[in-house]
Amino acid sequence: MSPSAQPDLDPTQREIQSLVRDFARGEIAPHCDAWNRDHHVPVEVLRAMGELGMLGAIIPEEYGGAGLDYTSLALIIEEIAAVDAGTSVGVAAQNSLGASPIVRHGTEEQKRAHLPALATGERFVAYALTEPDAGSDAASLRTSATADGDDWVVSGAKQWITNGGFADLFILFARTGGPGARGVSAFLAPRGEGFTVGREIPKMGLHTSSTVELAFQDYRVPGSAMLAAEGEGMKIAFSTLDSGRVIIAAQACGIARGALETAVAYAQERTAFGGPIARLQGVQFPLAEIAARLDAAWLLTLHAARLRDAGAPHTAAGARAKLVASQVAVDAANVCVQTLGGYGYSAEFPAERYYRDAKITQIYEGTSEIQRLVIARDLLGDAARG
Repeated sequence: MSPSAQPDLDPTQREIQSLVRDFARGEIAPHCDAWNRDHHVPVEVLRAMGELGMLGAIIPEEYGGAGLDYTSLALIIEEIAAVDAGTSVGVAAQNSLGASPIVRHGTEEQKRAHLPALATGERFVAYALTEPDAGSDAASLRTSATADGDDWVVSGAKQWITNGGFADLFILFARTGGPGARGVSAFLAPRGEGFTVGREIPKMGLHTSSTVELAFQDYRVPGSAMLAAEGEGMKIAFSTLDSGRVIIAAQACGIARGALETAVAYAQERTAFGGPIARLQGVQFPLAEIAARLDAAWLLTLHAARLRDAGAPHTAAGARAKLVASQVAVDAANVCVQTLGGYGYSAEFPAERYYRDAKITQIYEGTSEIQRLVIARDLLGDAARG
């Protein structure tokens, strides 16, 4: 969707959009093919984005952040993802998964201790919820935290932890009580003795992002590291994911836009059967369909972001946005590959990268099946729960 087609953006938001677009095209685009080929996580570029306020977009100004709203963060992520989805992951996780729970649930002491360094990129944060046997069913997590005097002793394992390879701080969820959601608490956990950052997990896409395993064995955190009250962990986790899904929808829209722009440019330049292939309906119609659906997905995303900014319920709106936008991203990438033909299948062109990167938007921060469940429960109420 072009900037002129985006309604109701205020002057500040348009300025942010323009700034990030220029940065992405100037500082990321020339390098992202090589970064992806080498599986390089561009931490140095993330820090440069911190200097421009992107890493602390939603952190209040009093704690060193930019003090922006979620609509602005969605614009930031969409612009970066249109160039390189993996790089956008680092920015998204720093904001919506890392800083957001501290901003919303942290004590004043915790905010002042952690947020300024996160805003600048001096430190990075990761969200440690998922486990080998606890993905969509996050409340079944097994990592435990046992009280020992004024400390908590953590043992267990985490998996698929975004930014984990270079993060200094982790939003760590562990079981402090009985079974189920009410037995889970959240901690602000720095690296330390008993905390092992494991291997980088090989992935189909997002080769410029870090995804690791974590292991804890007699790892100690002080009681002051608990985020909110004991037993409030899953409330923090779910509220964080509600907002995070809006940002993943924005990422999906960015991937779809990048794929669409690549396909359109190729169709205008590639000649076959006596002229540019853009004149062929077999090429035109799939691109037109993606363009229309992308506009719809982006408007859903902006709606959900604005509900979040207004402090209004946005769980179902975020689920709708992520469900629709992630499908558009996958379909746009497929159309891009098909439009480019053999070149689309070649790693020398970005189409295949969009194709690989798009799929994850249907999986992380809640699979598409989970989004349908959230939407159905919003529509049908208690009757949907059986």
